[in-house]
Amino acid sequence: MTVDSNLKQTIAGLKNVQGTLKVYSSQVSEEEAKGVYKEASEVTGQVIVDLENRLKKLEYEEPQYKGN
Repeated sequence: MTVDSNLKQTIAGLKNVQGTLKVYSSQVSEEEAKGVYKEASEVTGQVIVDLENRLKKLEYEEPQYKGN
């Protein structure tokens, strides 16, 4: 597996995790737990943004990865 495909797979997995955290946040009734899920979702979102930026940089620096 190439670096770009690993990054894309990781990003997809993290988006899945983020979606699950949002669902849990909306389903739980305890406010403290709701806050924990929301915060975890936000942190996961920032990691996704960071990895997407890294992927863009990789595709720019290594044109053979673009569009794979």
